[in-house]
Amino acid sequence: MNLNWQLLIYAVPLGTGATLAMDLWALLLKKACGIPSLDYAMVGRWLGHLPRGRFRHAGIGRAEPIAGEKALGWFAHYLTGIAFAAALLALQGHAWLARPTLAPALIFGLASVAAPFLILQPGMGAGLAARNTPNPGGARLRSLSAHASFGLGLYLAAWPLALCLR
Repeated sequence: MNLNWQLLIYAVPLGTGATLAMDLWALLLKKACGIPSLDYAMVGRWLGHLPRGRFRHAGIGRAEPIAGEKALGWFAHYLTGIAFAAALLALQGHAWLARPTLAPALIFGLASVAAPFLILQPGMGAGLAARNTPNPGGARLRSLSAHASFGLGLYLAAWPLALCLR
């Protein structure tokens, strides 16, 4: 099998595992500290409005609900994690996957925060890097924390895959 296709196939469990780590981190923060996580139904609502030509909302919670928005949001969340894993593998290649190291995964996870800062938050009405939220610094810190957990998840999820490559 072509090495590029093989890496793409490995992106599925890698991205799924990393996204699961991110979700477990969010659950821990919610249970231990009462910090709410992103409502993925609102992500689905935002995505559902895109084909209608609506990219930006004043507040996504006030936008018209979309049928199946919760499922759409969760699906998009995991699909995005898989896409980011594929991008990491495209940059790092087979050698990193065979012998994963923390730094590239963590740096990539932290860099992936650009997506919510520049696309999702402005589109949902929170503004660029959550500047329109009641506590922008707190929102930014939560986003960075979430994406750091994603990066750690990339590293941890890579280890079982590395065993398959040896």
